[in-house]
Amino acid sequence: MALFYTDKPVFGFDIGRSSIKVMQIDQTGKKAKVTGYGAATFDNSAIDNQGVVVDPEVLIKVAHELLSQKLVGDITTRRVAVSLPNANSFSRVLTLPKMDDKDLKAAVDSEVDQSIPLATNELYYDYSVARILDDGNREVQVVATPRTIVDSYIGVFDALGLEIALVESNISAMTRVVIHSEAHDVTTLIVDIGSTACDISIYDGSAIRATGTVDCSSERLTQNIADTLGISVQQAHSIKARYGLEVSKKQDQIVKASEKELNKLISEIRKVMRYFTDRTSGSSPIGQIIILGGGANLPGLSSYITNKIRVPTRLCAPWNNLSFGKLQPPHELETTLYTTASGLALVTQKELAE
Repeated sequence: MALFYTDKPVFGFDIGRSSIKVMQIDQTGKKAKVTGYGAATFDNSAIDNQGVVVDPEVLIKVAHELLSQKLVGDITTRRVAVSLPNANSFSRVLTLPKMDDKDLKAAVDSEVDQSIPLATNELYYDYSVARILDDGNREVQVVATPRTIVDSYIGVFDALGLEIALVESNISAMTRVVIHSEAHDVTTLIVDIGSTACDISIYDGSAIRATGTVDCSSERLTQNIADTLGISVQQAHSIKARYGLEVSKKQDQIVKASEKELNKLISEIRKVMRYFTDRTSGSSPIGQIIILGGGANLPGLSSYITNKIRVPTRLCAPWNNLSFGKLQPPHELETTLYTTASGLALVTQKELAE
């Protein structure tokens, strides 16, 4: 939902469960170029389970230090594009007949009132026409988020002296970076593997068709490996990053320790795929799965999902169509951490104006 608009640059500001990632991208040249980026961690108690910032001073301090002292390159604007947690957002695609703008708004208002388990006065929501069908009907993408979450974010950015240009769901930002970096001529299932949850979406070339969030945690996966192997969490993290699910002396133990969390992910992927197939007759079948996010670097995960789902799966390469110029790019193991921030930074002036 675009809250403000002027033709000025923005930078992406991704607030995760316990980390902040920022990135600015200059899109005025032939190839988009990163001008500045950085990341910092904070105590996760600053954000409650509903996604509301309950201790803003923690985020304000960490963000101020990041922006003033710890960037690679420079952030040259005070305008931000901000993402919201998928688990606390609602996304729908409506099929509506052709109608004028006033009637379209009324139809969306009615759908939000009926299908989202919160009163409309407790929500911020926005919509856009994704595509016009051959029969003249319109597919309308609707996104809604509780006001308490957005208002808590606004308080943080006001304190930092930053102007919010765009607020959108993590899924929208992730989809944008996948579109920018990957071939998207086939319907794509996108999996964002975070530290505390995994978000799933299906993009068919025009709109996000289905979404899901599953309580599959890369942190718990690390803890399970530590428990199974009788080692520290730090050692387990190192083993997970180095060997993952691939062939090693401890492969069987690592796979066994990982299966509880991974089975949740596989189950939710299948559920979202069934929903997509049942609700979108005539759409192209899912042709690929792309994984990204901080937990996507698990070696062997792409092959594991491919074998379970029988759909080709690969790690997102978000820098395919991006240049870092003279800047040192993020370490290979950190690449997926910046996918949401880069997706936010890639928002176009046209999108901001809508």
